[in-house]
Amino acid sequence: MADVRFPQLIQRACGIDVHLKVVVATIDGVGIPRETRSFATFTSSLTELKEWLLSKGVTHVAMESTGVYWKPVYKVLEDSIPHVWIVNARHIKNVPGHKTDKMDSEWICKLLLAGLLKPSYIPAKEQRQLRDLTRYRNKLIQQIASEKNRMMRILEDCHIKLSSVVSDTSGVTATALIDMLCEGRKLTLEDIACVYHKKLAASPQELLEACTGFVEDHHVYLLQIIRKDISQTQLLANELSERIKSILSQYDNVLELLKEIPGFSTKVVEDLVAEIGLDMSHFPSEKHLASWAGMCPGNNESAGKKKAEESLTETNK
Repeated sequence: MADVRFPQLIQRACGIDVHLKVVVATIDGVGIPRETRSFATFTSSLTELKEWLLSKGVTHVAMESTGVYWKPVYKVLEDSIPHVWIVNARHIKNVPGHKTDKMDSEWICKLLLAGLLKPSYIPAKEQRQLRDLTRYRNKLIQQIASEKNRMMRILEDCHIKLSSVVSDTSGVTATALIDMLCEGRKLTLEDIACVYHKKLAASPQELLEACTGFVEDHHVYLLQIIRKDISQTQLLANELSERIKSILSQYDNVLELLKEIPGFSTKVVEDLVAEIGLDMSHFPSEKHLASWAGMCPGNNESAGKKKAEESLTETNK
């Protein structure tokens, strides 16, 4: 197969093929011969990679977005190499044939030198750290919701039909009644009256009927364990919220403006800022932002027929 050649637009570049245990780097450009070296993914080895690139005057580095394996490489290089690009794997797919790591790194380097690669949007370190916090908080909130659903399934198993008479089992009244049931109490009208308010569609008698079932010691034990788990997870979520609030305190004026958008709570605004940041210069237009966020359907039409196509959303989601 003939060697593919492109016009050179970048002076000195490096293409890196990233794996779990090894990275393969190929350098090429003006004044330096093409050379390929392999490095382990330990910090000391990646530091050797950085020193080698700096000694050769490399200004541009490109690597494929392979899972999370590119992140350590990026962290080592981002403060020293002027341009470190993470590129969509579909944009650098090599020609079918005898695939090797060396050939992959050479191909990436060749495309980079020719200016044929487009970097993905990688936020600054501070924003990436904020993302870690908000995404973990979302995981904890999902875990709490899952445990609440588990609790309701156990209550259904006990013939407790609370979800049939109240619209929100997380409301104040429903929560108070569930807490009583978790304590193993057999509810009475007096218990209902202590937590009842007139906005409820169900009457006290209906609530009592819904809360009368067969709650055994086994169910009480499970409910208490789940409630303890929910309480501990909620504490962690609250701690994360405080940390996020502290980090974003310098942007309080911007956050207050964003919260004026209908439906935007404090958490929604914090998640939004963590995901897309406050510097919109990375996105030439609102269409580019919508495309990056995966909100735009792709078009893949040939001979008048539309074909299914995988999302073209850029990396680092």
